[in-house]
Amino acid sequence: MATPQTPYDAVLHAARDVTKLESALDAEMLGSALLGSVYSIAETDRDTAVREFVTGFLAATARRRIAAATTIRQVFAALVPTAEGAERVRPGSQAPTWAGQLGRVHLTGSWAYGDVYGDQTSYLATFAYDDAAGGPEHALVALIDHNIGITKDIFVGGPAERILDQVRQMCADDELTWFRTEDPSRLRGEVARHLSVTDDLTELPGEGSLATDRALVGARLALLPTAADPTGPAEVEPLSAAERTDLVRRFLAAPEAARFGLDSVDGPELASLHFCLSLLLDHSASFPDADPMRWSPAVSGLFLLDWVHRRAVLDMDDAAMLPRVLRAWARYASRQRGLPEAAATRTDEAIEEMVPEFARLYSTGERRSPATAAVAQLMADGVDPDDPAALDAWIEANRHRLADDGA
Repeated sequence: MATPQTPYDAVLHAARDVTKLESALDAEMLGSALLGSVYSIAETDRDTAVREFVTGFLAATARRRIAAATTIRQVFAALVPTAEGAERVRPGSQAPTWAGQLGRVHLTGSWAYGDVYGDQTSYLATFAYDDAAGGPEHALVALIDHNIGITKDIFVGGPAERILDQVRQMCADDELTWFRTEDPSRLRGEVARHLSVTDDLTELPGEGSLATDRALVGARLALLPTAADPTGPAEVEPLSAAERTDLVRRFLAAPEAARFGLDSVDGPELASLHFCLSLLLDHSASFPDADPMRWSPAVSGLFLLDWVHRRAVLDMDDAAMLPRVLRAWARYASRQRGLPEAAATRTDEAIEEMVPEFARLYSTGERRSPATAAVAQLMADGVDPDDPAALDAWIEANRHRLADDGA
């Protein structure tokens, strides 16, 4: 067979057996997988790229009359109804019996589950075709990662009852997870809002069915009710200076501070203590939720093994103090949020295991940003950053090295 001449020809070739599928669900999953290749290679605004591809495909294949072509056109129109020309697509004369059920589904239930730390939330919705001939009841699962602010993975599959039972059992067996029924409008809002961020990523998460199931997930989400407030949750404001001061004061009076000997710190160590606390609060403010009480093994790792090395210059007292302050703060935060003791213990143990790697990264400086490395060198050379004349002289003397380092 000759090599397909256009991307549209390639899609038609890949969909040549679509009429042999057993259900509308099978056809929608095939169509979504084909559009996933468009989604995955787009450099930005992937959702728009898919819509524009479907618009072009429908225009280019408008005169194709073979059953496979008319059927995959109908599949794409059901998956991406906002594409130009989708509303004009009609079933072919040789359409499969299930073709009339494409996209004709209704919600049968919606739930949410996640970890008690707040690192990740998964949303689960189940759908059934209006006519059983369309295919079996199936489930949509979307994983939102709150630490990076994206919908990290999505999945559509079945049987729906089996997936729901597995999730329920998993949460029942793990005290560090929760499970609840969810308002479908909230499910739609949260998944869609985070998916819009994912759509604009220059590089997609490496594993999972994000690309192949994206079009089908979008079509299912569009069937759910919208929230009363379409703008979504208000952006969380960072703590004010007065609020930070009050929070630190309450922490230092708490039993967790005493447990790690932070209530009696004095002398030169006191400055390090308050500097470390400011770093914890600055890191929390870098997240979309800006919650200073949300600490977990994952968040602690992001802070201790990455963020702090890129964003701060620590002296030896600071480096010695920081893991201890983090352990105390994480325990305090866990108690404030009412998390199980097992959650606090797991975070504490994780931080303790990170200390050797934190110390190594501190000593090598390998994760410092160019700007942070330059400030560290400036301080090592005994230059006062608050002395403009001394700072200018140091920059002039080190201009070539700074340029080489990219600072």
